[in-house]
Amino acid sequence: MDVSERITEIVKNAPTAEQGAQLALEAIMEETATATGTVHLIPRGGQILELLAAKNIPAGVLEKVRTIPVGKGMGGVAVERRQPVTTCNLQEDDAGGVIRQGARATGAQGALAVPMISDDQAIGALGVATNEPRDFTRAEIDAILDMGSVLARALRAR
Repeated sequence: MDVSERITEIVKNAPTAEQGAQLALEAIMEETATATGTVHLIPRGGQILELLAAKNIPAGVLEKVRTIPVGKGMGGVAVERRQPVTTCNLQEDDAGGVIRQGARATGAQGALAVPMISDDQAIGALGVATNEPRDFTRAEIDAILDMGSVLARALRAR
C-alpha cells in the first residue's frame, strides 16, 4: 500500500476526523523523515485555519497556532498563494517576512508548509519540519503537496 492509500484508509477508518488527521500526520512525518508537523483546516465557509492535528509542537506554540488567518505565517501564506512555503532554517531565515516569531519557538529548522487542495480549493495547510537545516527537494515538495491533497480529500469525504 502506498502512502496515499494509507492516508486515505487511516482517515476513513478513524473514529473522528481529528483522530484521522493525527494518525495521517504521523504517517506523513514518518514517510518524509520529519520531526514535527501540523494540519490546519478551514471550516466550510470560513476564512481562518483551525488546528486539527499536531505532533511535537511545544504547548506554548500550540496556543498561538490554534487559529491562523489565511495569509499569515507559513501555513496561511501557503493557503493564500496556493503554493508551498519552505525554509532551510526556520531559526535564521524569515522567508521574505512570512515566518512569524512564534514559529521559531518550535526549535525546528528545515520547514515546509503546503496548501491542502480538494476540488481545486485550498481547504487547509499541512506543515512539516526537521530538527536540523534541510532544503526540501522539488521531488520532496511535490510528494508532500500530493500527500496534503490526499489528506484534504479524505477529510472532506468523512
